[in-house]
Amino acid sequence: MTPAATVVLRNHVAELERVGQLVAAFGAAHRLPPQVVFDLTLALDEVLTNVIAYAYPDHGDHEIVVRLSQQARTLIAEVEDDGRPFNPLEVPPPDLDAALADRPIGGLGLHLVRRVTDGLDYERAAGKNRLVLRKTLPAVD
Repeated sequence: MTPAATVVLRNHVAELERVGQLVAAFGAAHRLPPQVVFDLTLALDEVLTNVIAYAYPDHGDHEIVVRLSQQARTLIAEVEDDGRPFNPLEVPPPDLDAALADRPIGGLGLHLVRRVTDGLDYERAAGKNRLVLRKTLPAVD
């Protein structure tokens, strides 16, 4: 397992740029394909935007921890926050065949996260949400 890269963010949208920088630096250091870096950045942006927008009803300052690591051919991103409990794995996939007027608002970001990752795990422990995103790296010739 490669050493983890970690960033601690405040729950403000302006902090998302730091996550992009972390993923880009991790991708360069580990020679990750550009598409993997793009997919992971996109997925983390969606997850973190939702945490920032919905997890903190008190509107106070909170910390969100993002960790990146690699185990063999699997890239692992962990997002940990102390917001209200929310298990994104319980959210049903959107009905993309329904007419736009009949679709509920929201849910497409999580659908996108599911599409660009290869696995998600969630746990709530010690007052924190922990979401783990996994992305399988392509085989190297």
